[in-house]
Amino acid sequence: MMATGETQTNPTKPFDLKAYLAARQQLVEAALDRSLPVTYPERIYESMRYSLLAGGKRLRPILCLATCELAGGTVEMAMPTACALEMIHTMSLIHDDLPAMDNDDYRRGKLTNHKVFNEAVAILAGDGLLAYAFEHIAEETQNVPAERLMKVIARLGRAVGAAGLVGGQVVDLDCEGAKDVTIETLNFIHTHKTAALLETSVVSGAIVAGASEEDVQRLSRYSQAIGLAFQIVDDVLDITASSEELGKTAGKDACAEKATYPKLWGMEESCKQAKLLVEQAKSEVSLYGEAALPLMAIADFITARTH
Repeated sequence: MMATGETQTNPTKPFDLKAYLAARQQLVEAALDRSLPVTYPERIYESMRYSLLAGGKRLRPILCLATCELAGGTVEMAMPTACALEMIHTMSLIHDDLPAMDNDDYRRGKLTNHKVFNEAVAILAGDGLLAYAFEHIAEETQNVPAERLMKVIARLGRAVGAAGLVGGQVVDLDCEGAKDVTIETLNFIHTHKTAALLETSVVSGAIVAGASEEDVQRLSRYSQAIGLAFQIVDDVLDITASSEELGKTAGKDACAEKATYPKLWGMEESCKQAKLLVEQAKSEVSLYGEAALPLMAIADFITARTH
């Protein structure tokens, strides 16, 4: 029996990624809305919900749901973890936009959290989302053995801490304005700042479903490749896309004198490397056949996207 919201695929037809993403986005949006009701003190919950429900591709939760199903699980088993991943991603965006970090006024086409609620409330909203993400996994996940949830929580903690996102952000800030940033340093920044949470999104869905260690390793390699490809494309779009297309201020990397892939490699080589990474990612999951169609299509989507 197919899980609620599962998209049936027909091997004789091309995989319809647009329909798949739309259906999964709808499921995730509804789950996120339910996950965080407003209570006292209303201001902090309103601030948390403002950014959490501001839209976006919901790529991380969708990847989590896809790998859970690939490994034989269901949408219901993985949805609390999927929501938690989006809460943590949202926290990182709220904090990233603060004046002390990237100092941005717009995110997803709307005013950033600190512009609406003030800096202090924005910081606390990010803190609240981070803490609540772990609670949500522990309290809301049903029919999943505790040892699997412990593995997910440990991976999530590592991905968001100094060994992951926080560490990558610190090195990123240290490199602003530097003239001698190497490709190794840039890869470190984005392996930790961007790819670590994407990797956890992919792997955690599989762990929830009870995937083997071999499958987890294969999915880790897939996600590391798409994570770096995602960042390369982000760097390219910061140069080529408008603020309206991005939903945030364009050209911020150049203004902040950040090290980027186009700055080190040039545009042509950056696009080439992103495509190579996507092909590498797809080769890791191709053996799963039809079950891997969503992962394959999402990998292609990363280099084809325009915002």
